This record gives sequence, structure tokens and C-alpha cells, in this order.
Amino acid sequence: MRTQILACLFLCAGLTARGQDDDARKAPAEGTPLVSGLQASSLKPLYGIASYYADKFNGRLTADGSIYNGRKLSAACNRVPLGTWIRVTNLRNHRTVIVRVNDRLHPKNMRVVDMSRVAAEQLGYIGRGLTQVKVEILSVKGG
Repeated sequence: MRTQILACLFLCAGLTARGQDDDARKAPAEGTPLVSGLQASSLKPLYGIASYYADKFNGRLTADGSIYNGRKLSAACNRVPLGTWIRVTNLRNHRTVIVRVNDRLHPKNMRVVDMSRVAAEQLGYIGRGLTQVKVEILSVKGG
């Protein structure tokens, strides 16, 4: 009985040790099959304006139930399913970043994507606030 309890405790400890940083290691490689069986290269990219989250959103819940952290790579987008991995390219300097969509924009917001602060820093548009981007779908949640 004691052995079973210890085994159960170790199993539970191992399951709860998983952190949010694991998402970064799960980012799909280019060409990873989508849920529908399509390849990412067969989907048309999205073009538009990107912004980034204001600092006041740190600690708030996102649409997928996670807590927003501006120091983690994430994005809000209304045009792809939650959990989708996307590659965002800043068309001014050609820098790219891969992020997971975990939130939605306000329905009246016409921007294509709203990036976490660290993602915007990597794309090099913090000083400008907005930039023209290309968004490529890499994989859809479950793919």
C-alpha cells in the first residue's frame, strides 16, 4: 500500500511539473501537417497591421484561459483558431517570430494580429507601435 501511494505521488508530481515554457518547445516545424491534412505551404498568408499588447494586460486571462505574460511568445488573432502556431514576418525589416495564438482581438479591431511585448521586440517594432506583417499558418491546434 505504501509503495502504491508513493508511486501515485511521484506520478502526480511529474504531471504538475509541466510549465508554460513547454509550448515554445512544441512549436511546429515548417510544413507540419494541419488538422485537415493540408500542408502549411498550401494556405494563403494573411497580410495586415500588427500591434502589441499594452503592459496593463499582464496577468489577465486570455481567450484560451491562460494568463497573459508579455515576456512569453504569444499572439491574439481573430482569423485563425485558438492554439494555431503562426509565423509572423515584419515586412519592414524581414524579422520573423513563431508564436501560438491564445487570444482574440476586440471584434471592431481590424488589425490582423496583436503580439506579446517580447514578440514585438523580436520583430523590432516596439518604438513604432504598429507594423505591416505577413502571417503564415504553421499548424492548427491538434495538428
